[in-house]
Amino acid sequence: MTVTQYGRLIGIDVGTKWFGIARSDLLRTVANPVGTYGSDEVFEKLEELVENEQVQKMVVGWPLTPAGEEGRAIKMVRRFLVEFREYFPDMEVVKVDERYTSKEAVRAMVEAGVPKMKRRQSDRINQAAAAIILQKYIELEKSENVRITDRYV
Repeated sequence: MTVTQYGRLIGIDVGTKWFGIARSDLLRTVANPVGTYGSDEVFEKLEELVENEQVQKMVVGWPLTPAGEEGRAIKMVRRFLVEFREYFPDMEVVKVDERYTSKEAVRAMVEAGVPKMKRRQSDRINQAAAAIILQKYIELEKSENVRITDRYV
């Protein structure tokens, strides 16, 4: 028996100019892209989602180097998180390793038959990367629930 989590998760791929956003379903089984937003509109969109969609937690991509160390982009994500806290002081935030998520996003678009010109549009890559980051967390959350439940059976 597993413990079912309820309430949406929001996934964010933080970029220099663009922020990809994804959300889970209420039962936290699948992540879907929401869109890509500029720095001037990302918090407005997040407020809308939190207000209207029963969001329980935010999952942010944490840019590690191939060696697993914190990369240069960490500063950008940390700045985003400081501002995020101003808007959502009580929201739980989880960091997920985002290594190779952009490459995974492009590969997924190729497999889905998305034309090359559309794949090159960074807004599609950002939101797909956010969905991949969020799906990674959903799978981790499921596996941890199974382990936790197994300990108490």
